[in-house]
Amino acid sequence: MSFKTTFDTYNWDALEKEIYSFSEVDVKNVLQKEKIELEDFKALISPAAKPFIEEMAQRSSAITKKRFGNTMQMYVPMYLSNECQNICTYCGFSMTNKIPRKTLTDAEILKEIKHIKKLGYDHILLVTGEANKTVGVSYLKHAIRLIKDHFSNISIEVQPLQQKEYEELVAEGLYAVLVYQETYHKATYKIHHPKGKKSNFDYRLDTPDRLGKAGVHKIGIGALFGLEDWRVDSFYTAMHLKYLQKTYWKTKYSISFPRLRPHQGEVQPKVEMTDADLVQLICAYRLLDEDVELSMSTRESEVFRNNIIKLGITSISAESKTNPGGYSVEPQSLEQFEISDERSTLEIARMIKSQGYEVVWKDWDRSLV
Repeated sequence: MSFKTTFDTYNWDALEKEIYSFSEVDVKNVLQKEKIELEDFKALISPAAKPFIEEMAQRSSAITKKRFGNTMQMYVPMYLSNECQNICTYCGFSMTNKIPRKTLTDAEILKEIKHIKKLGYDHILLVTGEANKTVGVSYLKHAIRLIKDHFSNISIEVQPLQQKEYEELVAEGLYAVLVYQETYHKATYKIHHPKGKKSNFDYRLDTPDRLGKAGVHKIGIGALFGLEDWRVDSFYTAMHLKYLQKTYWKTKYSISFPRLRPHQGEVQPKVEMTDADLVQLICAYRLLDEDVELSMSTRESEVFRNNIIKLGITSISAESKTNPGGYSVEPQSLEQFEISDERSTLEIARMIKSQGYEVVWKDWDRSLV
């Protein structure tokens, strides 16, 4: 059994039509419910819910404070490599982009670690392009061995792997894996991913199942907003979340909200997602699920991130570099995408504290397992 069985029972076009058919009365009826179900989520992400964003935000804030308290987890991405064997229309690391390629050596990884530790982080996200030969399982295992004595929490965002390979990484100290479907629109997925292993829609769709079976402690999912209609992609993500929670109930889950950002070889968003739309979506997810972690990256602007702190987000990155060696080795090399919020870690921490929140530098410790 896998999510694909559930996925195949839904039709994109039918879902799109249904989501856009809700009325304000439908939304009011949903908001009167104490418990929001998956089917209710459709109304909360519909255009009809726009007049209710303030009400949704207040409820989202209250739920988040009840479940997570006045805390905000901070994490930082560390890019190990920009080597990639895929062609993706929206990514600066795409194989067709004529850019200098780099994979960090042991000495460079340790240099990056030293810099990141000075910033205060104890939770690190390791990121690579998708290149099995260059940054395959053996490279990742070795990198985790180098890093794990310096951080309490190690997450990765790399190419999808087999269950056995995830099990090997967990044994080395891996805690969480982020893997985004990018878009659940199977009919157009191939247009955005014309070549490479990533072009296999079903293999990527089944990745969270392999993660769950491998016993990964936390799984992060999401869609890249701008490729297709964000409302439909968000419903599929919510459906995927509910399936995973039921099937792998011991695992924790997180959802991220990446919007297309400028990069080399850029593609314009097919469907615009405004700031108000993103607030609506974040609140809708929180109303649907009080336990799921909601993460916000530096893709978003200073103003937006300042104002979203109290509305449902539970983790946030700061001072992110999206190129291998960006913190200390090669700060001027190609970025995967441009960040928007360029404030320092200290500035972000101060902003969080000014809103009455405590900064948390890690979310798990091996000694507690």
